[in-house]
Amino acid sequence: MSYSIVGFGAVGQALARAFARKNIDVSVASRRSPDALMQQARAIGPTVVPRTLRDAIASDTIFLAVPFWEHREVAKQLTTWQGKTIIDTTNAFGVPVADLEGLPSSAVVARAFTGASFVKGFNHLPAATLAADPGVNGGSRVVFLSSDDENAVTPVAALAEQLGFAPIALGPLEDGGSLVQAKGNSWAQLIFKDLVKFK
Repeated sequence: MSYSIVGFGAVGQALARAFARKNIDVSVASRRSPDALMQQARAIGPTVVPRTLRDAIASDTIFLAVPFWEHREVAKQLTTWQGKTIIDTTNAFGVPVADLEGLPSSAVVARAFTGASFVKGFNHLPAATLAADPGVNGGSRVVFLSSDDENAVTPVAALAEQLGFAPIALGPLEDGGSLVQAKGNSWAQLIFKDLVKFK
């Protein structure tokens, strides 16, 4: 299984740190060239490898960590995303509700990635919290996952556990996804909830 993070701002770097902590290889890409990302990537760890966008999206599992509307530019790179898993970490805070045509923001993103297994996740924590070690006082920091495809959630939950997080499935995008999304200029109930699951 190969992994990529598209977007290398605060959230993309936080995710890269999670991979580096577990010595799991991950490609990173952004609008900048791989050379421009190299210094930051090296500072995070040797398993974090800058790539071009075209190379990064060749991975099996892709974290989408770009500003909300930039998902459209990423989605245009392939005519079909069949066989790939997209993990949507974007947030649509400040995006007018009318621009989303009455859909949850994650449903708008999902529609752009034709054929992909699509999971909303890893988006409810501030980047600094997401970047921190998810092992907390003997427990694991919670990440919420939602998808209209139950089968898509299982491997993403397994990856979350591999990275040290405690995944909690919230159900379909319309229901669970709306608990971790911005709507206009307001945040949903579970955004920024830093929860820890103990065994």
